[in-house]
Amino acid sequence: MTPVKRRDSPAGEEAAAESCGALLLKNKGDIEVTRMTNFGTLKEGGSKNMVIWIENKGDVPQNLVSCKLAGWDKAKQFRFQMLDKDQTCPVASIVSVPEKEKNFSDENVNSLDSYRKNKTYQTENSLVNSREVSPDNCACKGENGEEEKSISRKQVTEAGGLIPPGGRTLVVIVCDAKNSGRCKELLLLCFSNFIIGRVLEVNVVSGEESLIAVREPFSWKKSKSSQALASAKTTVVVTTQKRNSRRQLPSFLPHYPIPDRLKKCVEQNIDILTFQPLLAELLKMSNYKEKFSTLLWLEEIHAEMELKEYNMSGVTLKRNGDFLVLEVPGLAESRPSLYAGDKLILKTQEYNGHVIEYIGYVIEIHEEDVTLKLNTEFEQAYNFEPMDVEFTYSRTTSRRCHFALEQVIRLGVKVLFPEEIILQSPQVTGNWNLTQDTKTDGQSTTKNRKAMKDQTKHTTKERRTGAQGTPGPAALAAETSSLVNEVHIPKVGEKEFFNPVLNENQKLAVRRILSGDCRPLPYILFGPPGTGKTVTIIEAVLQMYYTLPDSRILVCAPSNSAADLVCLRLHESQVLRPGAMVRVNATCRFEETIIDAIKPYCKDGEDIWKASRFRIIITTCSSSGLFYQIGVRVGHFTHVFVDEAGQASEPECLIPLGLISDISGQIILAGDPMQLGPVIKSRLAMAYGLNVSMLERLMSRPAYMRDENAFGACGAYNPLLVTKLVKNYRSHSALLALPSRLFYHRELEVCADPKVVTSLLGWEKLPKKGFPLIFHGVRGNEAREGRSPSWFNPAEAVQVMRYCCLLARSASSQVSASDIGVITPYRKQVEKIKILLRNVDLMDIKVGSVEEFQGQECLVIIISTVRSNEDSFEDDRYFLGFLSNSKRFNVAITRPKALLIVLGNPYVLVRDPCFGALLEYSITNGVYTGCNLPPELQSLQEARTRRTGDDCIRSPLLTRDGQ
Repeated sequence: MTPVKRRDSPAGEEAAAESCGALLLKNKGDIEVTRMTNFGTLKEGGSKNMVIWIENKGDVPQNLVSCKLAGWDKAKQFRFQMLDKDQTCPVASIVSVPEKEKNFSDENVNSLDSYRKNKTYQTENSLVNSREVSPDNCACKGENGEEEKSISRKQVTEAGGLIPPGGRTLVVIVCDAKNSGRCKELLLLCFSNFIIGRVLEVNVVSGEESLIAVREPFSWKKSKSSQALASAKTTVVVTTQKRNSRRQLPSFLPHYPIPDRLKKCVEQNIDILTFQPLLAELLKMSNYKEKFSTLLWLEEIHAEMELKEYNMSGVTLKRNGDFLVLEVPGLAESRPSLYAGDKLILKTQEYNGHVIEYIGYVIEIHEEDVTLKLNTEFEQAYNFEPMDVEFTYSRTTSRRCHFALEQVIRLGVKVLFPEEIILQSPQVTGNWNLTQDTKTDGQSTTKNRKAMKDQTKHTTKERRTGAQGTPGPAALAAETSSLVNEVHIPKVGEKEFFNPVLNENQKLAVRRILSGDCRPLPYILFGPPGTGKTVTIIEAVLQMYYTLPDSRILVCAPSNSAADLVCLRLHESQVLRPGAMVRVNATCRFEETIIDAIKPYCKDGEDIWKASRFRIIITTCSSSGLFYQIGVRVGHFTHVFVDEAGQASEPECLIPLGLISDISGQIILAGDPMQLGPVIKSRLAMAYGLNVSMLERLMSRPAYMRDENAFGACGAYNPLLVTKLVKNYRSHSALLALPSRLFYHRELEVCADPKVVTSLLGWEKLPKKGFPLIFHGVRGNEAREGRSPSWFNPAEAVQVMRYCCLLARSASSQVSASDIGVITPYRKQVEKIKILLRNVDLMDIKVGSVEEFQGQECLVIIISTVRSNEDSFEDDRYFLGFLSNSKRFNVAITRPKALLIVLGNPYVLVRDPCFGALLEYSITNGVYTGCNLPPELQSLQEARTRRTGDDCIRSPLLTRDGQ
């Protein structure tokens, strides 16, 4: 995926521009100009004057022809101040000049009185042309009196004549603080033979920012290293409620201990290939288990090392009813990573060489608060004494992954590295009407065939396609083209589909899954945002349940929320009989986190032995490992669905796959390789491929790859193996166009309800009516506070709040608070935005990270990107969020139905290909507003201006009352 090519200047041009910028700011002709031109910090609505002194230290008089502002600041926060008549020094005054007004009288140009009457004028000056000056782009020729180019005339003043040797004059600049954030403007002092520039700067803060100001200085302290001499200790465990009290399951999972040599390599930065040279090889069957085992260990080593960094000293617990609560700064951004069921060790302060340890378990996590279950006596007796906290890493999921690696080896090349398609007898017999059901879906296979062949021979023998080696896409296509025409497509019964509004691609996917022509090769349902992937899975599960009475279906997802959604949708279908479905939760999941509608299904899942006899079992990928513990035989499940498969690491995805038959079992992977992938923390593990999901890896293999030449009539993918859903039921066309181009080959079709997606096209704050996108540039300041490593940006937070107020209280297009979502990558920014929204009584607006919005949608989405350090990205270790993550970007911008508002610093965001593309898209369509643009984007804005005029690219300024 190559979203966009940056318009970077060649190195020579950049050097020339930088040299020219330095030359412009240099004193010339023995004229010295004040260098301190920073207004500092001003409150929004405030004003401040600054005197710029101009002194002639030479022997020759110098003629100050005019003073100008270059127009960097589109909000026009800087202006010249007129001095009184009785002041004797030459001064400058300023008035705005509309672009269209070209003809002015000599009287207005030359009369000082006309300035005081605020009449407009325009001065023709040989030193000025129509192009704007940017901070890094001013093509000056030097000081020899030749024309100095690229100086825009947005605001002009006539200055008073000669400055004699030893004389001086002044210019008074006024800054009227209007827009929050940092702002720069260029002052140009135009003399007869040269120009001297000065950069005016201001940082504008709003009154609301005081509500979310830094409370205490940032102080990120690592934990103390453990003392050499360990104190005597007494360990107290939870005696009233053990972690596994709900299920007494046999625990025969091997421990798969981390090799000491590997841990030494990581801790001492020794080349990892000295331990496992296989990591440098391409993944293949012969190194599959060894390579993934090593990657899993690398992730565990990193997790253990990271947890040690987050150990806490001298902290006080809070009370919440009968439970104790520990506040863990940074927790909501997985710094550290904690989950319900994890073990913590609380230690008392050392007393007479003795320490008491209390073992506790996490029972609930809410933002940065961790509710703990500890020894009852300790919970009752605790009197807010300071405690030390040690985090421990739970290896349960990792051990299940290691075990699954041993189980799935039997699936072999045909499942893990598919190279040939072996057609099986269809699971459901009957013919389907290809013409009727695929004429409009873009995946019709009728164009790939010349005539229908005898379909009966397909049921009596297997047909092989491809050679023993890896075939090319063209060879696969040639064979598949004829095979497609021989496949029996199931007729799903009198009722046809349970869901009557499925589109043709969704129906095709259901039929392919029912037929199972290529089992056990995984079938991939490629579901871009808003295309109804989950709806399709629900239909396939229901059809499977009713048309294949002997089927035993396991439906998994990487997260509880995704698994709960499948369970809820199946429940809402009202098609399943009682006792057909069960929801199996992890042992450590607590009932309070489960929605009421699916609690009855969860109750049946408490007994794993009983649950294993249900025909539809829904659980997470990790918790499907519980079935290994009760000895469920390999091949117990006939069908395994993995929803959101793109978010699971390959070893995690293997846990449920290890329970399927390697001969007749069917695997269905549903997801989108262009959305959020697995969360991997170890850079080494990422470098060697643990962050690539099984879904994404398979789609890069020849059998699954996109091939427009071979499968152009079938949606560009082999229809026996992949169905891509392309009808988007969520977003307005203006919001869908960019992600469709960047990530989905421009194939997404707008099928959303017009009444919904056009509901905000007339909103009064849109820069361009009828185009529901705003990119609001904010050059704010990023900050951290206290012990939290999380970033926040007060200027952006305030602007988010203002947009929320404007939307919720709009006279023409009022939006319910529950229809607005705010996405931001940092938990501290989430916290600050919530404080501001609470202050204006808009608590119902959901504010969260990209992960919290995956799979969800809102009428309006506001994105705050936070980071605003224009100098460098040295802190990339903790640089979470959008930048450098195209998948995260894709998820964020595809959540809205009717309006997307993006807030960020264009000087930072332009460095990222995806955000650079969004900036270009916004500027080109006249929906960029806010701070001035960086040089590399100004040419786009100028081109836009030349075509349509400035009015098309400026939005009304947002103020506190929205006027």
